[in-house]
Amino acid sequence: MSLSETAAPALAEPHRPVRPVWTAGVVLVNVGINAAFFGPLQVLLGQQAAAFDEGGKEAILALVTGAGAAVSLVANPLFGALSDRTTARRGRRVPWVLFGAILGAAALIALAGAPNVAVMAVLWCLVQAGCNGAYAAITAAIPDRVPVAQRGAVGGLAAMGQTVGILIGAVIAAVVSGNFALGYAFCAAALVAGVVLYFFKNDDVALPAHGRPPFKLARFAAGFWISPARYPDFAWAWLTRLLVNIGNHMVTLYLLFFLTDAVQLRRTQGIEPEVGVLVLTGLYAVMVIITSVVGGRLSDRTGRRKPLVMLSSAVIAAAALILAFAPTWTGALIGASVLGIGFGCYLAVDFALITQVLPTAVDRGKDLGVINIANSLPQVIAPLIAYPFVALWGGYVSLYLAAAVIGLLGAVFVLRIKGVD
Repeated sequence: MSLSETAAPALAEPHRPVRPVWTAGVVLVNVGINAAFFGPLQVLLGQQAAAFDEGGKEAILALVTGAGAAVSLVANPLFGALSDRTTARRGRRVPWVLFGAILGAAALIALAGAPNVAVMAVLWCLVQAGCNGAYAAITAAIPDRVPVAQRGAVGGLAAMGQTVGILIGAVIAAVVSGNFALGYAFCAAALVAGVVLYFFKNDDVALPAHGRPPFKLARFAAGFWISPARYPDFAWAWLTRLLVNIGNHMVTLYLLFFLTDAVQLRRTQGIEPEVGVLVLTGLYAVMVIITSVVGGRLSDRTGRRKPLVMLSSAVIAAAALILAFAPTWTGALIGASVLGIGFGCYLAVDFALITQVLPTAVDRGKDLGVINIANSLPQVIAPLIAYPFVALWGGYVSLYLAAAVIGLLGAVFVLRIKGVD
């Protein structure tokens, strides 16, 4: 019997629909990861930075989050690649979901007692490593177990879980009322609780030891480069996701300052800009939750991914144009709604499309980790692009026009993907 035949159950293209309990487990893992990740990012890390040095809190926060972002760029593909090679009895992905959750939760609890900024940065990097390890594994589990005809729906529910997790993180940060240590403990609990159902109801298939290729460090390292010439559909999918995410981050990056300076929300509406951001974020999240589920199911039903990815990218661009030319509270409410409609559909359908252009079954975790760099890298790139538009080249009108153009480029480049309808 050949190597491919004996390893086939773990690497074969899935055809049996997944059970609702399995999908619920995947959704809850995404909820837990995003609650643990965004609660600190939105509020808790800033509060801790201010506790160390009120006058230098901005620099501390930039240092800590920048270090964490750098770790995320490496951790996601690395843990994905390690999960591809795992031959545990419970399967390839489960051990890494569990390990990532435990590492992230332990680092969050330790973060509350960090004695200085250096330790704070190291512990946040460990949180990033754990959360990204769990995310890499749970993302790869979808093409492992979900047939193509069901991936839009499952991808939409996973995207819904991500958004719910972000909202839970915001609620945790609000409930603890400045007690960041308690907030970290709640975030850690959410992360661990999120993996429980998946751990017991995962349906993961073990990879036999003889189904794993021999480890050679040079080959392992070289595997993170995926040739655009050899796999052009994968390359175009990566580029389109990068561009759309850059455009989305450019729209949301300076939202607080946009409401303060352009909309002048406090003067025109009597609403504090911070409250305005919360309202817009909630509205955006509701739309993401709705359209991620609806868009994913629609793409499964029609069997067409590219038209919906292009349409949702164009809707995201339209949201940027609304903010550019209607800098009012009403315009902001409409823009946030339109952005959520577009991005929710995009998250679900583009994920399903990407799972259909992965180069090989044996490297699904690593390849999706490389794709996820296109989610993390915009956090670094978008501020570098956005700042000169705001400060030097015309303010918020030019910023949002540029975001619209970048997002539309993502829509156009989807046409270059040939292997998916």
